Amino acid sequence: MRILKNKHIIQILSLLLFFSCSKDDIENTGKPGIPSLVYPENNTPCLDTTVINDNQSSVTFRWSLTRDTNSYRLFVTNLSTDQLQQFSSDNPEVTATLNHGEPYSWKVRAYGPKGTAPSESETWKFYLSGPAIDNYAPFPPELTYPISGSTVTPINNLIPLQWNCSDVDNDLSSYEIYLDKVDGSTLIKTLNHESETTILEAEVEAGFVYYWKVVAKDLEGNESDSGVYSFRTN
Repeated sequence: MRILKNKHIIQILSLLLFFSCSKDDIENTGKPGIPSLVYPENNTPCLDTTVINDNQSSVTFRWSLTRDTNSYRLFVTNLSTDQLQQFSSDNPEVTATLNHGEPYSWKVRAYGPKGTAPSESETWKFYLSGPAIDNYAPFPPELTYPISGSTVTPINNLIPLQWNCSDVDNDLSSYEIYLDKVDGSTLIKTLNHESETTILEAEVEAGFVYYWKVVAKDLEGNESDSGVYSFRTN
């Protein structure tokens, strides 16, 4: 009987050790925490900078410290040129040198222990203020549908064109929508700005590749261009 009891005790201890190891393994393969962006703030002019010269300033990007994280990577995109800059850091902040008067987007990716998937923050947008800037152009419109390179099926020869756009001065006034089968240079419609997301039904033919873009304008005459996207119709 004593031998049997000892055998049962050993089995119980083995099970406890197994579950303990399994729990550790699960924790070690979990993703790091998702960074929360702090500064520059979303949809605002970035004013807290250090001027380097007439054309550039340094900006300190800050985000939250996240659990189970070994390092971070900051992604900064110039929305006018689509130029992407990347910065690696062990701490939740990076100082970067950027050009004045340009719209930017930024996000942060957190990397954990080897074998774990990274976590990624939201994407925020801001304008880098310059010494002589009193009013900012709208952020370039973000074309959300159709996705560039996709194939869509018209209904009654119509498809919805959808985009998002915002402005730090809150003086967006109108949009010019361009659509054709060549290069997206044909103006088909002018719309007043009403909300951050806009949808326009456009007439198309089946079996063609179309090119389109949106130009946003504000009350001061500033404008920004989405760039040309393409899609194919069934």
